[in-house]
Amino acid sequence: MRILVTRPVEDGEEIAAHLAEMGHQALLAPLLTVRFHDGPPLEHSGPGLEDVQAILATSANGVRALARRTARRDFSIFAVGPQTAEEARNCGFTEIKNADGDAKALAEAATRWASRKGVLLHVCGEDAPGTLAENLSLRGFQVRRVVLYAIEPAVQLPPQAVAALKAGALDAAMFFSPRSARIFGVLADGLPTENLAALCISAATAQALVSLSFARIAVAARPNQAAMLALVE
Repeated sequence: MRILVTRPVEDGEEIAAHLAEMGHQALLAPLLTVRFHDGPPLEHSGPGLEDVQAILATSANGVRALARRTARRDFSIFAVGPQTAEEARNCGFTEIKNADGDAKALAEAATRWASRKGVLLHVCGEDAPGTLAENLSLRGFQVRRVVLYAIEPAVQLPPQAVAALKAGALDAAMFFSPRSARIFGVLADGLPTENLAALCISAATAQALVSLSFARIAVAARPNQAAMLALVE
């Protein structure tokens, strides 16, 4: 299969490598770009890190951003899913727990993993919803959010992606968030998509594609990369 991958570059390159191992060809069309915030080490800014018992990581980018802003690797990482957990390992963290789900699953798991003494630090992007922190705060946990990066939308599809869509040279497109799906819906308006399979990480992502026509829309069994790859097997 020839598959359009709409993830940010670093994650897109990773999934493209997996697709190549499976015998598929990926065309990268990043619809989101990660911009990490510069600044002093977290332990020397704001409230510091001394009261932090664990890190809430809802994305691999959150882990990457954290690793850029502190040399410490002794924190427990509470990861939302397997890709985030893997990135934590890649960044040198060793105490990692994997909720294997979404933010709701992470909140449920954190109530079992954490104590109500000490802060749970949510490392997140500018547009991250506050529902995780609110959920845990209502259960008596101390949660602090630190915004370490921004995710900027693409303003156009890469020329090679436009050409491939016009030529009918693609079999599928992969969408990993409702936001990227909405951006694709805007940028691909007027381009032929009716012969494509839309492979979506969640039902909400699939719903965000309602403005376009596809040959079929498939939703991953779990909201993670492995389940997305299973859609193309």
